Amino acid sequence: MVHNSEETSSRVVKSHSAVDESARLKKTNNGFVEVSLVIVNKNERLLSDTLDAIKPFVGNIVDEVLVVDASGGALDDIRESHEWAQWIDYDQPVGVSITIAHQRNVGVRRAKGDVIVFTDSGCLPEDGWLERLLSPIFDENEIVCCGPARAIGKSVYSRVQSSGADTRVDYVPMAATINLAFRREAFEAVGGFDESFGAAEDLDFTWRLTDCGYRLRWVPDAVVMHDYGTPTRQLRRAFFYGKGECRLLRKHPHRIGEAAQLNSAPIAYAIFLIGLPLTLKWRWYPLLLLWPMWRHRNEELRGLVLLDHLAMGAGVLHELVRPGK
Repeated sequence: MVHNSEETSSRVVKSHSAVDESARLKKTNNGFVEVSLVIVNKNERLLSDTLDAIKPFVGNIVDEVLVVDASGGALDDIRESHEWAQWIDYDQPVGVSITIAHQRNVGVRRAKGDVIVFTDSGCLPEDGWLERLLSPIFDENEIVCCGPARAIGKSVYSRVQSSGADTRVDYVPMAATINLAFRREAFEAVGGFDESFGAAEDLDFTWRLTDCGYRLRWVPDAVVMHDYGTPTRQLRRAFFYGKGECRLLRKHPHRIGEAAQLNSAPIAYAIFLIGLPLTLKWRWYPLLLLWPMWRHRNEELRGLVLLDHLAMGAGVLHELVRPGK
């Protein structure tokens, strides 16, 4: 989905309304704190819309914006039209196809801020997003804060994505980097992102934070909107999410029960796919899918949701058979 300039401009204008007032957030008892916003990217042209939307924060709440890009020069036009952003060209190591975790580590280590904010290419902040996300850090001495992401347009992620969060809670068990802020001390405490992960590196990162005693403060009104792309792209993402989930649980076996409660789809659909040969004996076996289809009957794209979960289950099995491939 490509956003037109009027839509992006309207969001930029809205974000101005709270910038002046929120500048006070950066002042703490120890003086002013620098904030760095990091975006990792590879061949994602919606990066341009995201940079346009966050530009009003620069020089007010945010001291610098870093783009860690692995596009090999393919997005030089976006780079040239956003010269105010610090652009870091990232060269992929030989034999490594997905370098999201690597890029995140580079971004944090190159950033000068004591507070790091992550969001993704294709994200557009709602009015007041960053002020609300950072307020608990500056006003209440929180270390890590996270907020929800809502899908732009039709998507299997049309509902608020909150890593299992309920808006009635103050703290959550894990969080995604699509909408995350933390003090540098938290990053250093766990050694950054695990570069063996091709996906779910953010969940691993926040699980390790909670294992070290850090709490993840949930900020339900600090919202970003995100374009998740075409159905084909969403299914491809689901496959990699499944791979990441499998690696995640292999690394944190004590969290399997917790993960199953938050999102049972990867495990349940992997088990279903393993059982497909049973169709040779029991032809009704595929009809088991009627149950999840009924459960998702109110979903806007219930067929795509089912395919998404099957792709996720396939990713789990792929990681089991060919770990790290």
